[in-house]
This record gives sequence, structure tokens and C-alpha cells, in this order.
Amino acid sequence: MLYLRCLFAISILVLPVIGNADIFRYVDPEGVIHFSNVKHNNKYTLYMKETPSSSPRIITGKKGGYDRNSWVGEYVKHYCKVHDMSPALAHAIIKAESDGRRTAVSSKGAQGMMQLMPFTARQMNVKDPFDPIENVEGGIKYLKELLVSFDGNITNAVAAYNAGPNAVRKHGGVPPYKETREYVKRVLRLYSQYSSVE
Repeated sequence: MLYLRCLFAISILVLPVIGNADIFRYVDPEGVIHFSNVKHNNKYTLYMKETPSSSPRIITGKKGGYDRNSWVGEYVKHYCKVHDMSPALAHAIIKAESDGRRTAVSSKGAQGMMQLMPFTARQMNVKDPFDPIENVEGGIKYLKELLVSFDGNITNAVAAYNAGPNAVRKHGGVPPYKETREYVKRVLRLYSQYSSVE
């Protein structure tokens, strides 16, 4: 009986640790950003809280929604710098596509924060579309390819991100699909908003 009580007490203590996958962040004196699932000391601050019953929540100090200043924002800046493009555009796509939800899946099968279709994810070497870092890297790489393909025309690249590059080529610009036209307007509005504070 004592054995069962000890086992029960240990399971109560251990299960909450296993069930949560919080992410902590620390910037060292040299500016290097460290992420950990363990709060090693008081220099680490909580940036993402995940519970077993819900999707990860990015801790922003604001009510709900995607925060481009979150830990994911650091990766967006990095990959945009690598691909020589504005982080504001990538942030606008993430906000419009998934509102920053890494587990988002569309009715058409697009997955993750930047809503990559499985074929596109494979083309961009994204093995796990629900890994926010892989998804952001692949989405930014794809967005850059679209920008190059459409000679830097942001409107056409954004339309192609939503409707596909062939639809944009076929119609000589933004296709006459209601969803795509609304999407382009929303992304460009967010892009303008984010650019003004970038």
C-alpha cells in the first residue's frame, strides 16, 4: 500500500512537468539569444506557454493574436535578412494566414504558421510544417521565390502566395477570386502597418 502511495505521489509531481512544454528566452551580454524549455535562472523569461489541452500561446502582454515581437519574430528577422526581404511582409503573411498559430490547418490542407501546402513544404525542404522555425524558414524562402518570379511586384507575389503563381500568370495579375482579392488587401494593409514601425 505504501508503494502505491509513493507511486501516486511521484506521478502527481512528474506529470505536470511532462505535460507542459514552456519556452524560456534569455539574451546574453553579447546579444546571443538562448531558448530553453527549462528556466535555468532568473535571467530567462517566459515567451511561450504550452498546455496539453490547447495550442501554444505566445506570451505577448496583449490579448490574443500574433505578436511579431515574440520569439518567432527573431527567426522571421533572421530568415528575411538571409533572403534580403522585409520582415514586415513575412509578418503580414503570418498574421493573415494563421494569426501565428503553429498548428493551423486550412480546409485546403495548408499547414502551420505560414500555411504551406504539403507540395510547397516539400519543395522548400520543410520536414515538419508544424515546427514554427521550419515553417517560417520555408514560407519566407517561398515568398522570396515568388517576389523574384514576379520581378519584385509585392501585390502579385502576395496573390501568388494565396492563389498560386499559375493563377496570377493566367490572369496577368491578382486573379478575380473574392478570397484572393480580400487576402491581398489584408496582407498589404498589414504590411503597410508593420513597415511603418519596422
